Amino acid sequence: MGKTAARVAIACAAATCAVAAVAASNRLRQRANWSRAVAIVDEFREAFQTPMPLLKHVVDAMVAEMHAGLVREGGSKLTMLLSFVDSLPTGDEHGLYYALDLGGTNFRVLRLQLGGKNGRILNKEYQEVSIPPDLMIGSNEELFDFIAQRLGDFVAQEGEDYNPHGKIRELGFTFSFPVNQTSINSGHLLKWTKGFAIAETVGKDVVSELQTAMVRQGLQMRVAALVNDTVATLAGARYWNKDVMVAVILGTGTNACYVEHADSIPKWRSALPKSGDMVINMEWGNFWSNYLPKTQIDEALDKDSVNPGEQGFEKLFSGMYLGDIVRRALLKLAKEAALFGERVPSKLSLPFILRTPDVSAMHTDESSDLEETSRVLSSVFGIKSSSLQVRRLIVEVCEIVAERGARLAAAGIVGILRKIEGDCVANGVANGEVGKVNLANGELGKLIGNNKVNGRKTVVAIDGGLYEHYPKFRNCVDSTITELLGKDAAKDVIVQLFKDGSGIGAAFLAASHSLYR
Repeated sequence: MGKTAARVAIACAAATCAVAAVAASNRLRQRANWSRAVAIVDEFREAFQTPMPLLKHVVDAMVAEMHAGLVREGGSKLTMLLSFVDSLPTGDEHGLYYALDLGGTNFRVLRLQLGGKNGRILNKEYQEVSIPPDLMIGSNEELFDFIAQRLGDFVAQEGEDYNPHGKIRELGFTFSFPVNQTSINSGHLLKWTKGFAIAETVGKDVVSELQTAMVRQGLQMRVAALVNDTVATLAGARYWNKDVMVAVILGTGTNACYVEHADSIPKWRSALPKSGDMVINMEWGNFWSNYLPKTQIDEALDKDSVNPGEQGFEKLFSGMYLGDIVRRALLKLAKEAALFGERVPSKLSLPFILRTPDVSAMHTDESSDLEETSRVLSSVFGIKSSSLQVRRLIVEVCEIVAERGARLAAAGIVGILRKIEGDCVANGVANGEVGKVNLANGELGKLIGNNKVNGRKTVVAIDGGLYEHYPKFRNCVDSTITELLGKDAAKDVIVQLFKDGSGIGAAFLAASHSLYR
């Protein structure tokens, strides 16, 4: 072999060795990255876990905060607001009524023709309108003018089948933000949530703002009832089922309300009925307890939000935030474990680009190659290629995040039931209905709700896209409620989806508080 040939052979051998060395190095790096990715997911699972003892502490904390919020204003992060709804629909309501449901990134307008107990709902139409993002942080006047314009367009489409009950059309206004109500149709905004940030509206009467906007648009309509979405859901559900005692929203945001005995509310609160019940709007999105499993991801999300330090419960699982929790987890995996390659996909750094419906789609992906998960990665983040192993890990992240949220929501619901249970037993003992209960030793019994005393079941009405359209989240909520209550007590509780309850309920309450009734 000549010298030239020898040199070539040596060079080729060296190149081959170099390629092999690079390939070996890449394999080692990939193994190290995968091991790190698995370790990170294990850390997520540990940080997000919600064992039964922790959930029971959350239940107890919810009950304690409910009591504290009822005792005095500012006594709890749960504001426990009076709704001024001390009577709920009976089914006797007649006539044409409208509802405006402002619940988050969109609003709905709805038209109902009611025919009393025999006819119930004779006709129903609705329309959904998306709110432009700039109006969510723009001016007060621009937002309410936009709403009034679209409401006016909807009213103009009224057909011959709809007959007003009086001279002026009446509206139930579902306003799904914290409001300090002063009557059934007036209330001052405490703060915006769900991504809204219009400072000039805070402290103003939202009914007056809407009425003024409707006048500017030439729309003749009276706001007969101002209600929170949960209160409207309770009213809508009660129209069909008299055993409904609790209503919960699990959607873009989250909240809960329930029927409280008026005599359980301290006397300093004004405008209480002399007897009977009052629906309490809990504003439970702001609930907090040291038992809630808050992680570094949650801390970062809260810091970057428009309302840092507020709505802590809501930020753990509501539809607005669930997707971004998963995105932040994937971003950590991309940065620290090169889950999607050496370069981090730029779209992974965009807040709220991953929506909760996307999380649901991946979490419920049962195809053999997880092609729906692949589709979401491609359409949302521009990740065109991923291994089945990576996609399985992503589905696992979705499950970890969703399960924590669902179990915490369930603990909140059981907390409300326990509060009602305690009142029920205490009142039952006073009335001699429940038998001998040793309250000094904390033996409150196992009754659930006022209805149980009367031999009926207690119904929890739930509305919202998170509960309706995310089946694994919904199933986890339901099973956790049963687990917390115990199988025997859970038999006396019915958790039921009431779709569109907030809009329909507002129309019912407008009818209940009509000028012409």
